[in-house]
Amino acid sequence: MSVLSHTISQITDELSTDECRRISYLCGALDTDRFSTDPRGMLQTALSQTRMDCVFLMELILKIKRYDLLREVLSTSKSSVEGMLKNGHAVSEYRALMADVSEDMDSEDLKSLAFLLRDTLPKQKLENVQSFLDIVVELEKLDQLSSEKVDFIESCLRSIHRSDLAKKINCYKQTALMNKPETSPPDHPQHCRPPLPRNSFGFASVSCNVSPMHKFCDKQTAVKKEPASFSSGCQEEEVYSMQTNPRGVCLIIDCVGTEGDQLEQTFKALHFHVIVHKLLSVRDMLSTLKEAARQRGHYRASAFVCCIISRSRSSDLLATDSHAPGLRLDTVRRLFASDSCPGLAGKPKLFFIQSYEVCEGCVGCGGHEDGELETDGPVSSCRPRTVPADADVFWSHCETKAKQLEMPNHQSVYLRALRSSLTEGQKRRTHLVDMHMAVNRAVYEHNSKSAESSYLINLRHTLRKNVYLS
Repeated sequence: MSVLSHTISQITDELSTDECRRISYLCGALDTDRFSTDPRGMLQTALSQTRMDCVFLMELILKIKRYDLLREVLSTSKSSVEGMLKNGHAVSEYRALMADVSEDMDSEDLKSLAFLLRDTLPKQKLENVQSFLDIVVELEKLDQLSSEKVDFIESCLRSIHRSDLAKKINCYKQTALMNKPETSPPDHPQHCRPPLPRNSFGFASVSCNVSPMHKFCDKQTAVKKEPASFSSGCQEEEVYSMQTNPRGVCLIIDCVGTEGDQLEQTFKALHFHVIVHKLLSVRDMLSTLKEAARQRGHYRASAFVCCIISRSRSSDLLATDSHAPGLRLDTVRRLFASDSCPGLAGKPKLFFIQSYEVCEGCVGCGGHEDGELETDGPVSSCRPRTVPADADVFWSHCETKAKQLEMPNHQSVYLRALRSSLTEGQKRRTHLVDMHMAVNRAVYEHNSKSAESSYLINLRHTLRKNVYLS
């Protein structure tokens, strides 16, 4: 067995059925009727029918996001492979797009899509659907879908309320199709074999930088400049880097003792190092916040999260104190501003605060803070709502009356919706501002049914880029 064949065997042994399916599709072959019985055998067949070299293999592994295999089997890294592919790629833009969409669809989306296509695809095919790619292949057979014909699937995705995925299709349509070159990477199995005996996948001359045991990676490939990918054709999305692990500190201060543990689980799943403090006094809360702001680890982190659950009076957090002066919200955010906490300069600082107003007046009435900023969430007319003029701040503050805490088994509608939306946003790769719309909807629906226990959300931000916690 050649070194390349052995390496392919090592990789396929580590892949799930879905990953095997995606790689086979990226190579241009996917037999949905036989795949579930022998996924690795099917993948081996697909790879053997494709003129394979190490760079193409690396690109396939990069596309399915198995960076561990790049590192452990191919002795390279995500950034190195991305550097190799800057000037050229072998995987079809269209097939890469379909595979990405498939990865972002859950079982409920798949059921909705299958139901929508009940008059388009045979019943037997729909009953055996295991992934979005199964549907894609069947639509391709009916000539309803191809690299040059994507309107139908875009419409289907909008119909099942996955406008985020429909936007990806639309972006491909507006760029890759309008600027389609005379020659492009293959879309279909019969075209997978290149016309040239070798060096056919069109990369700039590179050395694979792989350890000596993988000698097949030492050969260099010839040059053919590929057009920019469809994503770069659209206005490029600006995104905060979230590459560190953990992503940063998530500080949770629960002075009510109700939902800090649930928030802890949510942010652990989002790959933050979570620190939880419960039932602190105002003095201890301030001390804890100052200590968190001084941590040297912020220099290595991608972001910072602060969650506070506390009783409040006017614009002051009371923690567990009843009569002592409270902690101003403005003080909380100033502790993590770039001048006070330089380790977080240029990085997103996310604040989620649930306060329970103890005064008898309207929720949120009282004094005011300084540093006004335009809002994109509902605000009260009682007082100006503020967050800092500092850049890179996301400020989500929800208020309700303290009498809510007297209810048995109380759970904050806001925090429950927040946890759910963060989890869903991680799964669907929704950026933070759009994710928060689901929180707004949940609170609005609650308020329309239970005006006596209403919640008021103050959402403001000075983010300069999109935040993804997926």
